[in-house]
Amino acid sequence: MSELTRMTWRETRAAGRSAIAVVPIGSQEQHAGHLPMGTDTMLAEAVTDAALARLGGDPEVVRLPALPFGHSPHHLFAAAVSLRASTLQAVLDDVLDSLATSGYRRVMIVNGHGGNDEIMRLAVKQYVLRADVALAACSYFSVGDGQVPGHAGMFETSLMLAAHPDLVRPPEPRPVVDPPPLFYDSPYPGLTVERHGEWARAGGTTDDAAAATAAHGAELLAGRSAALAEAIRAFDRSTRDSHASTEGAQ
Repeated sequence: MSELTRMTWRETRAAGRSAIAVVPIGSQEQHAGHLPMGTDTMLAEAVTDAALARLGGDPEVVRLPALPFGHSPHHLFAAAVSLRASTLQAVLDDVLDSLATSGYRRVMIVNGHGGNDEIMRLAVKQYVLRADVALAACSYFSVGDGQVPGHAGMFETSLMLAAHPDLVRPPEPRPVVDPPPLFYDSPYPGLTVERHGEWARAGGTTDDAAAATAAHGAELLAGRSAALAEAIRAFDRSTRDSHASTEGAQ
């Protein structure tokens, strides 16, 4: 793995002919009383870096710094640094355009925040209409056979105990919410339902984090990074002939 931040511009352009640029994105938002604001960004980075370590340089990847801000207006009841959906899409469009202009023909966005998912996929779909590039997008928690894991609950708390244990505080008791919130437990498969004020009533979480452990987090990190590594390999195999040049290989 090469890091864009540490590369010269000539190294950057040379790598772009064959390498995949990987862009982690996250958020700064409340994660209840026990997890830090940057949880989504840190977990996107942790899973991405573990996946790239698994790849061992094949395929060649250039890892960009993580974009630390996302679309989080539903968390402003407590605290967040949120971009409008149109702003995040414009930022991603600028990042993609800059990479394409700098010589990269393959880019993959790896997301760590549910509120970014639809926006990043739209950004990828729209940009590829006007530039001869191959783009991919995924959320680390759902790539492969993964499921949407909830917010500030067992899944994220376990991962943070494995990746950044010094930043995890004791979980607070979850409030009893009646009626139960629908943003995480849809009344019908495939149906998205949102009700005003439910995030605040639920205390900013979707499920109980009390039973989270570092051991479970290590298992999750291994599973999620393995799935992401396979996704990167699949993206490479499906686009190598059309959008990679062996002249740039190192």
